[in-house]
Amino acid sequence: MRTLERRGPSLWVGFVLCPNFTLVAMSAFVDALRLAADEGDRSRPIHCRWTVLSHDMRPIRSSSGLEVRPTSELVDPASFDYVVVVGGLTDGPRCAPALQQYLVQADAKGVPLVGLCTGSFVLARLGLMTGRRCCVSWYHHEAFAAEFPELSATSAELFVVDHNRITCAGGTSVVHAASHLIAAHGGRERAQKALRILIEEQQLPASTPQPLSLPQATAMDPRVRKAVLLIEQTCEQALAVEEVARRVHLSTRQMERLFVRDLGMTPSAFGEKFRLERARQLLHTATEPLYAVALKCGYKNPSHFASRFRAEFGVSPSSVRQRAGAPAPSLSGTGADPAGS
Repeated sequence: MRTLERRGPSLWVGFVLCPNFTLVAMSAFVDALRLAADEGDRSRPIHCRWTVLSHDMRPIRSSSGLEVRPTSELVDPASFDYVVVVGGLTDGPRCAPALQQYLVQADAKGVPLVGLCTGSFVLARLGLMTGRRCCVSWYHHEAFAAEFPELSATSAELFVVDHNRITCAGGTSVVHAASHLIAAHGGRERAQKALRILIEEQQLPASTPQPLSLPQATAMDPRVRKAVLLIEQTCEQALAVEEVARRVHLSTRQMERLFVRDLGMTPSAFGEKFRLERARQLLHTATEPLYAVALKCGYKNPSHFASRFRAEFGVSPSSVRQRAGAPAPSLSGTGADPAGS
């Protein structure tokens, strides 16, 4: 396996693109490098370079249907400062064995690995996230936790740097992960220049909370946002308010005061509202029995779930399921709907 000659760039990144990879994650990272690589907007790869790697040199299809043409065969991973893997659909085709082996080889040679979007799933499946903290999008957190219960994953941050692993939630947060590397290798001024052209005011730290998934949650205080994300991530467990406060390093009274100020409701009220909204979403999209939906949303008592659901939405869970065009399995599994229809 040949090694590429460096000749100049302070930062050189090799990309491994999975089938149906997320185009915005790849393009946002590359554009940050491009804008930091030259003076003005001339796009010459002087200070930064990027290479799209391939085992067969065929175009790689993104999840949007657009294709990217590789620029290099698989070369010695030690040629690069970082090898970046951009993940695809979590339930779709996986990277070719040759690409998986390449990532393992890069790790063996001490090359830092970066997982963008669902790239964290790729690294975890190869055993390359063992003992490391991992960042995943709030949208994929539940699936990641189910597949890798032994790993420490967070959706409360834009990206996580843990030794020689960097994982990023994806989307536009990729720009800030890229600027972190640019600043480390080429200076903060070069990173800021790229961000300004991308219409970003400043580089956001890794610990910046991800945007909230619940439309009603408009909290500005980062402590409230982290608490909200924790409530979302632990929906099935329905954590006590005291436990949520402990995990975000607040007193219970302080967290309640911040929630009321930012969201107009207490943490417990927000938690139940979120769990019921989540249940309504599942009733429209999932085929699980109603009692399973109740358990998934933190309600161990199906009758209590049905009662709270009706109080919130004015209809029973079974009627929502029927309106969605699916049969209404019972809450208890025996055919009874405690809330009626």
